[in-house]
Amino acid sequence: MLRIETIGRVRVWTLDRPGARNAVNPALAWALFDAALAFEQDPAVDVAVLTGAGGAFCAGFDLKAASGAEGLDWIATLDPPEDWDPLTQPIPGPMGPSRLMLSKPVIAAIEGPAVAGGMELALWCDLRVMASDAQFGIFCRRWGVPLIDGGTVRLPRIVGQGRANDLILTGRPVGAEEALAMGLADRLVAPGEALNTALDLAESLTRFPQGCLRADFLSARMEPAALAAALRREWISSGMVVAEGAAGAARFAAGAGRGGRFD
Repeated sequence: MLRIETIGRVRVWTLDRPGARNAVNPALAWALFDAALAFEQDPAVDVAVLTGAGGAFCAGFDLKAASGAEGLDWIATLDPPEDWDPLTQPIPGPMGPSRLMLSKPVIAAIEGPAVAGGMELALWCDLRVMASDAQFGIFCRRWGVPLIDGGTVRLPRIVGQGRANDLILTGRPVGAEEALAMGLADRLVAPGEALNTALDLAESLTRFPQGCLRADFLSARMEPAALAAALRREWISSGMVVAEGAAGAARFAAGAGRGGRFD
């Protein structure tokens, strides 16, 4: 379900549920969260690459799981505490590592869809290498399922508030060329080349003095207390639409939406 490989000083995580377009269920979320913590604590690796198997990055949280007891029980355990510090109190998000603030960079290698929670995973990463036929999109808009893995927090910081409003409100698909133009993608590559390019980029980062790199990396990011407050605000806001999201997940699990039908 999660394949882990180490290449030199680079750790590679591959989401491996191709039959579900690598949608994340609770087991995969836990595995990815644990893998991120292990990477953070391992002095033998400096950069991680997150990718997906079977020509897809990630289709988001598995709405079939979300509509059942397993997914609902998982999400119910995830309330962030009021005094939470992301640097010293690692806690999981619904997609796994989305509430972690690592000291080392993570690069997303994106083929195919990176949508809904899968887009939030890509936003959690620090750099995004995107195949020219890949696609972003907040497709959970169609189902009344809110962004709860930092999408409302990170997207405006990456692309600006106006563009974030467009993507959050419409849920429209965003192709690779547009993603590159708005700063959502950092590298654009030929189909099938996202992982190789991400690995080359990751290896190039390992050549720098790591203490200085990580100090500047931390300084450039959102202050941890502000990140915690924003993620808690997002989580609390999502609680207002739990019933709507559960109903949408149930409609998806029942087969609505396939072939373009969303009513």
